[in-house]
Amino acid sequence: MRLLGRSVLLGQTMGADGPGPVQPGEVHPALLRAVASVLRPLIRVFIAKGMTFPAFMRLAKRIYVEVAESDFPAAGKAQTDSRLHLLTGVHRKDIRSLRALRRDPAAPPPVLSRNAHMIALWTGAPDYRDDKGNPAPLPRLRPKGEGASFEGLVESVSKDVRARAVLDEWLRLGLVRLDEEGFVHLAGSAFVPQEDFGELAYYFGRNLRDHISASGHNLLGETPSMLERAVYYEKLTAESAEELAALARTLGSEVLVRVNRKAYEMSQRDKGQADATQRMSFGVYFFAGADDGSDGGEGK
Repeated sequence: MRLLGRSVLLGQTMGADGPGPVQPGEVHPALLRAVASVLRPLIRVFIAKGMTFPAFMRLAKRIYVEVAESDFPAAGKAQTDSRLHLLTGVHRKDIRSLRALRRDPAAPPPVLSRNAHMIALWTGAPDYRDDKGNPAPLPRLRPKGEGASFEGLVESVSKDVRARAVLDEWLRLGLVRLDEEGFVHLAGSAFVPQEDFGELAYYFGRNLRDHISASGHNLLGETPSMLERAVYYEKLTAESAEELAALARTLGSEVLVRVNRKAYEMSQRDKGQADATQRMSFGVYFFAGADDGSDGGEGK
């Protein structure tokens, strides 16, 4: 839906509303343009981090075969190399080699880092929030009586690391600040991953995977549709873009804290239940860049 000429409010994308089917063996031009738009920023990261085209192709070939084998089973029949070849276009010899490789057992998904776990507790658990529901300033050491503390927060997640060491590192990273009375305050920068490249890459992959999964679910017309919303505006000055970025950061942090709080409550309620098998993710993003008049899907 287009609003105000130069702005667009994007809702769910429903496959049933899209153009009609193309000829067998062809890929719809709209899908090609969309994939090109997605690949451009990805390939920029690949090149910057040394992933060459042959390395990407090897990875893509393996994942093509894995997805076809797991997500597109033949009803009542064994999944054959020939069928996988028809689904993916990957040569049968390569399919045989890939399927013959002994796969490692499915590794559990990477757990949130210790820092992320502690921040989630600080923003979600009632004991660590103030009367307004915000992360409360915490005394550095555990009080003699009852009460929350930064020391207790650290020990509730891991007893293998000293609270003082965590505090020093968080102060260095700008995740917290100390006031004159020795209380520890959670900083807004705590909601942005500050770890090494491995953790940044993990969140990069996880967040993009889930965003694309939600968008792909809607594009394929699967029901019920999933939440996917974005607001676009063009022809803005750099000052306007920065003002909008500041607004988005403020509102985004507020909504993330609220959803995290509710998710924490529900996770405590659902703990130990046999049907507690679902996961969720909810995120926000803001991007501002040069207005070149294209969506990134076509070459200049």
